[in-house]
Amino acid sequence: MAIKEFISRFISHLELVKNFSIHTLRNYKIDLSDFFSFLEREGFSQDIQQIDKKKIRLYLARLSEKEVAKRTILRRLACLRSFFKYLAKEKKIEKNPLDEIETPKLAKRLPSPLTYFQVEQFFGQPDVKTYLGLRDRCLMELLYSSGLRISEIVGLNRKDLDLQNGLIRIYGKGKKQRNIPITKNATKWLLDYLSHQERELKGEKHLPQKDESAIFLNKWGTRISLRSIDRLFQKYLLQSGLAATITPHTIRHTIATHWLEKGMDLKTIQTILGHNSLSTTTVYTHVSTRLKKEVYDKTHPRAKEKG
Repeated sequence: MAIKEFISRFISHLELVKNFSIHTLRNYKIDLSDFFSFLEREGFSQDIQQIDKKKIRLYLARLSEKEVAKRTILRRLACLRSFFKYLAKEKKIEKNPLDEIETPKLAKRLPSPLTYFQVEQFFGQPDVKTYLGLRDRCLMELLYSSGLRISEIVGLNRKDLDLQNGLIRIYGKGKKQRNIPITKNATKWLLDYLSHQERELKGEKHLPQKDESAIFLNKWGTRISLRSIDRLFQKYLLQSGLAATITPHTIRHTIATHWLEKGMDLKTIQTILGHNSLSTTTVYTHVSTRLKKEVYDKTHPRAKEKG
């Protein structure tokens, strides 16, 4: 069977059985065409039985040499993996050459940290004269105070607060417990929110508290959800007019960067953030160094060459 026939049957399988979109099918055709064009250029046989892991690794190496974007390389590898898995299932090949090829991990892109001005502008969006607006500002302040994950904010309970000593107990990934500090500013916002008279009353836009253990409540009086917080951030970002991308994780990333710039050591930052490995925390050193260099170049009187 000719290679074009194999590809045609594979694409039909994706369309009829897997219900892939037209856009995805088009990309698969492009990716497979690129791979078999590579085999032809290199003088390799296009016999489906003779394609082995060495040829596929060489193909991936050629893509890297041409400086093809890593995401594109991963997409093409995923396409080949799906194609040869289909051929193996249909018993068109005896051994899948992709079985011994691992998919490289794509480096996670860290969100750009906010400046102090951007933090102030974004945090100024909620109307703190209202009960729900006060809740949103309190939530923001706590994120920035202690670098919490959004899941940790959602799971926070009253019994986890030790505001007298400026500490909160957090259950992070793997249910690991850590006691971390909270600023006096965030403590004030928390006390104002928790003691607000409307928490126990039915308001125009919310119901009274139903969950007595949870810190942050939704308009129905029950524990707020991850999705609700994401929506709040989208609303306030649009309202702020800031060009930056701001999510709850952006705030966590921002305060970690600010701590580092103010001189906090990496080990302390690791402990507060709840990172298992110090290597996870060291990514902030790269961001901090870049930011300091940008500030240096902008402010140093002799940073620019004089003609």
